[in-house]
Amino acid sequence: MALIEIKHAIKTYVTGDDSFNALDDVSLSVEEGEFVAIMGASGSGKSTCMNMLGTLDKPNSGSYYLDGIDVLNLSSEKLADIRNLKIGFVFQGFNLISRTTALENVELPMIYKGIPPEERKKRAREMLKVVGLEQREDHMPNQMSGGQQQRVAIARALVNDAPIILADEPTGNLDTKTSIEIMEFFVNLNKQTGKTIILVTHEPDIAEYCKRIVRFKDGKIISDQSKEEWIKNKQQ
Repeated sequence: MALIEIKHAIKTYVTGDDSFNALDDVSLSVEEGEFVAIMGASGSGKSTCMNMLGTLDKPNSGSYYLDGIDVLNLSSEKLADIRNLKIGFVFQGFNLISRTTALENVELPMIYKGIPPEERKKRAREMLKVVGLEQREDHMPNQMSGGQQQRVAIARALVNDAPIILADEPTGNLDTKTSIEIMEFFVNLNKQTGKTIILVTHEPDIAEYCKRIVRFKDGKIISDQSKEEWIKNKQQ
């Protein structure tokens, strides 16, 4: 059984008298341990798909099974539990709380999980060490570079040991050198831990760090290729 299984998903938005399908009969399967890029221009449906994968939005029709669970029929409370246990989120804008330290930002998901304070601090420190920021635990976000803030966000996404990482344009606000560092971190994370990583990007050079590239256009999947197939077709 696939870790993620979407079948015939349709997501329709209505504006006034008009309507359009942000997702138009999308089916997507992701196995445990895959590293997948979801590519497409603005308005292609990639962000809508990512929101559905993260259980932040639901399609109007179709099905979505996450680790065998029919998530579309769960209550809001159950969906929140699923997100906390199974999914770590990394966003383009980092989404750190500005008046709390790096350590406290990483602790946040564990508060929702009910983990005691001392254990939270211990695990948060360990995770900051994993992303190379053990010397920055007392720094506020405005005292860190964009790359350091994104590393804090990655540590926060990993701290509950969720099996799935969803990264929405994680290098979008970073310079080229820092983007490479962040993507190499994701590559090593996938290789060493087997975590399933799904990454939204519009940049081909970022997508090529992933093992599989799924391209969206006008709400539909127009190609689904391995990195090798993607590079070969691009060169032709």
